[in-house]
Amino acid sequence: MKFERLPDHVAIVMDGNGRWAKMRNLPRLAGHNAGMKALKEIVKRSSTLGIRHLTVYAFSTENWRRPSEEVGGIFKILVQYVDKELGELHENNVKVSVLGNYKKLPEDAVKKLEEALRKTKDNSGLQFHIALNYGSRDEILQAVKGVARDVAAGNLAESELTEAVFSQYLFTKDIPDPDLVIRTSGEVRLSNFLLWQSAYSEFVFSEVYWPDFTPERYEEAIAEYAKRARRFGGVK
Repeated sequence: MKFERLPDHVAIVMDGNGRWAKMRNLPRLAGHNAGMKALKEIVKRSSTLGIRHLTVYAFSTENWRRPSEEVGGIFKILVQYVDKELGELHENNVKVSVLGNYKKLPEDAVKKLEEALRKTKDNSGLQFHIALNYGSRDEILQAVKGVARDVAAGNLAESELTEAVFSQYLFTKDIPDPDLVIRTSGEVRLSNFLLWQSAYSEFVFSEVYWPDFTPERYEEAIAEYAKRARRFGGVK
């Protein structure tokens, strides 16, 4: 598929793994496993299309409320994903980064993530950002605290604080705001994901559960984005 315009940054809420599994009378972890396979294909297609930034919502600060068996299983799947895919990601010049306080994850998951960060840190292709133990309200709160510390220390004057300066206190300080935000599974909300950054993002909501979100459906979402006029509050 050819596009008149590609988003520079696509952000995805990968929703519906559990319901996908339930429809098939499978355990919820089977849905998360299928979701990781879907993610592999979307990362590959993003790289092929030439999208510069892909951010995926993998585990939120609220997801700790889920049963411990499911939470532990998600992190085991994450370790497996890095084990299987890191070599190919590196070969394809993909750079991996993490948004959120990933240090609170289990030790084996932290080690695998840090291995991915080290191995791909100099890559210049697709910038693949994984939001782990991430919550946008927490991110904004931490940024406010950082601003307050710098003001108190005399490193920042109130008059110097602009939207651009504040953005430098966020996890996404080196990442452009998302042009397109996609959410699967039929839910129509942000769920504490990139609240500051998505102020002028275009949104596409898909009824499809994440494990069934194919590269073809991904391209359909991008085609929908390409048809829209982005005015950012002005007049085209």
